[in-house]
Amino acid sequence: MPVSKARRTLSKLYVQVLIGIVAGVLLGHFYPALASQMKPLGDLFIRLIRMLLAPIIFASVVVGIARMNDLHQAGRVGVKALLYFELASTIALIAGMVVVNVIKPGSGMNIDPSQIDAAAISTYTHAAQQHGMLDFLMSIVPNSIVGAFAKGEMLPIIFFSVLLAISLAKLGPRAAPFVDMLDMFLQGMFGVVRIVMYVAPIGAFGGMAFTIGKYGIGTLASFGELMLCLYLTSFFFVFVVLGLVMKMCGLSLWKFLRYIRDEILITLGTASTEAVLPQMLIKMEAMGCSRPVVGMVLPTGYTFNADGTAIYLTMAALFIAQAMNVHLSIWDQLLVLGVLLLTSKGSAGVAGAGFVALAATLASMHTIPVEGLVLLLGVDRFLNEARAVTNLIGNGVATVVVARWEGELDKDMARAVLNRENTAHFRTPGAAAQPAVTSTSTTESAVRSSAH
Repeated sequence: MPVSKARRTLSKLYVQVLIGIVAGVLLGHFYPALASQMKPLGDLFIRLIRMLLAPIIFASVVVGIARMNDLHQAGRVGVKALLYFELASTIALIAGMVVVNVIKPGSGMNIDPSQIDAAAISTYTHAAQQHGMLDFLMSIVPNSIVGAFAKGEMLPIIFFSVLLAISLAKLGPRAAPFVDMLDMFLQGMFGVVRIVMYVAPIGAFGGMAFTIGKYGIGTLASFGELMLCLYLTSFFFVFVVLGLVMKMCGLSLWKFLRYIRDEILITLGTASTEAVLPQMLIKMEAMGCSRPVVGMVLPTGYTFNADGTAIYLTMAALFIAQAMNVHLSIWDQLLVLGVLLLTSKGSAGVAGAGFVALAATLASMHTIPVEGLVLLLGVDRFLNEARAVTNLIGNGVATVVVARWEGELDKDMARAVLNRENTAHFRTPGAAAQPAVTSTSTTESAVRSSAH
């Protein structure tokens, strides 16, 4: 391979992230003691991204809604998004339940609940006590908006942003200077994101090295059947269910996955979809989804549309029941599914949130021993990678669906971007009210990023 071509290949972000993941696996396998100390590298990258999430989500939502000509549109987008989220989550839960019943990965383990030391899961069970539906609804309204920004609490920030955006929209032209200033601030934040993404390969390396170094590749063999179930179901959900959904929207899922490959690999390495939320906001708008739809659907989907987490939750709950010889009738399983429909909401894009949701589910049912969570501790990080990637893809597809449903998707532009064609003559739908330079620069920078 010529030097110039090799240099161009190595300059691509997804190649660098892939190298980081492979290097992390090798270090974790051959030098586990050293690899287990690499965790701060992954954590530092996540912290860099989290530092940007609150201001980016706030500015995206406010600018998007404030520039809507019709405020009823914001309500329609929200309702359509929630309807789609609920349908997708239900399909994911059912898919997980069917596969785990057919393969039965926990059968034959014959675990005695009385012999399990539950001390290792005390953190999760304590967190699960604050995971009820009422607690979740109350958490949407913050005691202080400053506190919500300081703690990086996404739902309260989105709630406040929507209220502020509606009030600004009602002010009309008088609010335009403030909205323009917020838009300029948003472009600056996206610039910071592009700088932070230079350290993504290091973050992926640190996260993967720590996982393999601490838990070992041998852990995969011990729970291989459960992992196989989860990965197969996730593949089915992405390529069959989401593939069908994208086809109904007139777009190719495979080309969309190629378009967000950088984000998929970073999520795989860090096991967190939060790490790529700013980049996803840029890319979804760049491929023709209007800014108001992207700003509302994508951040909200991180809480309400965790498809991969939904698959994991049914599988993990029924796996524990099978391992402990707890017989569940079809009605018991449907009850589990119903409870999971509630507890799965509020699972953020942070690693480990699904584990808390599972603890909340088991604690609320009193059928499957909560102590069984100990069985999943060693392998949860590996399972988390599959569900995080599925969550990421699911939320990207959800944004396309709602934009298409609302008539705010430029299909010609989307096809051009996914086919890697020239998009200079396109305008993102909903961008007419925005300064042309800002809209164009955002789109071009995102397409340039995807091309690399």
